[in-house]
Amino acid sequence: MSRKKIVVEHLCGFRFAAENEQNVRMVIDGDTPPVGLRPMELLLVSLGSCTAYDVVSIMQKKRTPLARYRVEVEGERAETHPKRYTKIVVRHIGSGPGVTEKALRHAAELSHKKFCSVTANLNAEVLLEVVVEPWEETS
Repeated sequence: MSRKKIVVEHLCGFRFAAENEQNVRMVIDGDTPPVGLRPMELLLVSLGSCTAYDVVSIMQKKRTPLARYRVEVEGERAETHPKRYTKIVVRHIGSGPGVTEKALRHAAELSHKKFCSVTANLNAEVLLEVVVEPWEETS
């Protein structure tokens, strides 16, 4: 089983820095004006980038690489807490020599049904364990 670890550290107000195991950092923001994406926007980013990675790979393997490609992800949120997404639309837009709408649709469907781990997580119950520990200063 593969494990990933992300550390999210409070900066100020509702602004946080996230860092992965390769020390790549990004700002997650709930402040105004924002300087980073909000957590629920990052969920859409995760879905869009995961499926985009798959589709690009699938089209390359079919020897019909995409010359232009983007993914647009729109989410509708519930009005009451926890305000989860109740509907997400993922739109794949692409073109290239030999790329047909049918081939692009097939690659997108393969991604969402078989390969995209973000899609799989959105469609499954995940065991979530919450652990609370005191912050201990190191000298």
